[in-house]
Amino acid sequence: MERSERRSVLVVDDEPTIAEVVARYLDRAGYATAVAGDGPDALRLAAERRPDLVVLDLMLPGIDGLEVLRRLRERDGEPPAVILLTAKGERDDRIVGLRAGADDYVVKPFSPGELVARVEAVLRRVAPPGEPAEPLRFGALEIDGLARRVVAGGAEVALSQREFDLLWFLAGHPGQAFSRDQLLDRVWEPAFHGDTGTVTVHVRRLRAKIEPDPERPRHIQTVWGVGYRFQA
Repeated sequence: MERSERRSVLVVDDEPTIAEVVARYLDRAGYATAVAGDGPDALRLAAERRPDLVVLDLMLPGIDGLEVLRRLRERDGEPPAVILLTAKGERDDRIVGLRAGADDYVVKPFSPGELVARVEAVLRRVAPPGEPAEPLRFGALEIDGLARRVVAGGAEVALSQREFDLLWFLAGHPGQAFSRDQLLDRVWEPAFHGDTGTVTVHVRRLRAKIEPDPERPRHIQTVWGVGYRFQA
């Protein structure tokens, strides 16, 4: 992947092997990378380098990942996007992290290729300072996050605020399956107390508006026993 200006990524993990492998894959994908092994080092490098995105392990010595995330969000200027690295049993910490401002998370163990894909998806949704967010295009479907505008089959589609937020989130994570609970956590406000049927209703409305055949959806697909995923 070629970029006129390389986007920068800070990888924060106290396991050197994981950090080095992730950094190497990101470098091959065209990103400028730096590595930190603990919380204080992460905050120092983030202040010095002003990365576009931080890959942040939750379990860190010195200062844990959630505290690093909070401090990054409190700093002046444009904060970096953040992808959390979590263990399978850290669901509560993932929810706290997302509500504290993380953009995504990846559960260990993971493939480096998957993480690079998540980095690219997050950075597509987060515009660099002074640049507009690039619209997402999937064949005849175009989603413009800056204008909050959707075109399907050559015609503009009117979506509610929540319908757009749900579509924008799913389209920003192509191929990734999310449960209804996860979608409530990611798309609805933390204070929302509705049930998961709300997600089902919004998915049905979205399909009716953007899919050529809502009964056989091409983009917003059901993953039985899990929830939904967006197919590019």
